[in-house]
Amino acid sequence: MQLQKEKMKTETIILAIAILFTGLMAGIFFTWSNAVKPGIGKLSDLEYLRALQSMNRVILNNTFRIIFIGSILAVAIVPIFYFNLYPENIFWLFITAFIIYWVGAFGVTIFGNIPLNEILDKTSLETFSLEELKSLRTSIEVKWNNLNLIRTISSVLTFVLLIFSYTLMNR
Repeated sequence: MQLQKEKMKTETIILAIAILFTGLMAGIFFTWSNAVKPGIGKLSDLEYLRALQSMNRVILNNTFRIIFIGSILAVAIVPIFYFNLYPENIFWLFITAFIIYWVGAFGVTIFGNIPLNEILDKTSLETFSLEELKSLRTSIEVKWNNLNLIRTISSVLTFVLLIFSYTLMNR
């Protein structure tokens, strides 16, 4: 019986971490979609590209990495820990949350936003003509914003599914 209680405690902690970290990531993506990108979108091409370049460099810090990687791992581990313990419908909610997050937040970040960020990061903006700056911005801005919208929606859906699953388990 003691082992079962400890296992439940571990599962609850992992689920709480998944909820917390996916909520934080949803907030980050939401803020970028609703404040950061519209704000810098009003800047000239050079100012916009400099601002995005700077923010992309600054966000790669240890706190962000812990939350980003922690959310990915926690969402993947939750269904493993709950596989045999609760009704099947809750297990499938966890699997759905996992798929949505891994495809819509993690996958889109790795295969969409990061490659765009790397293109911008490797660019020496001061050497570009006005036409080249406009072309670079055009090739990045709309695509990056659309990908971030996917990340936002995926993170919010995952966050809501995890909370809903938790409430179903505690009825």
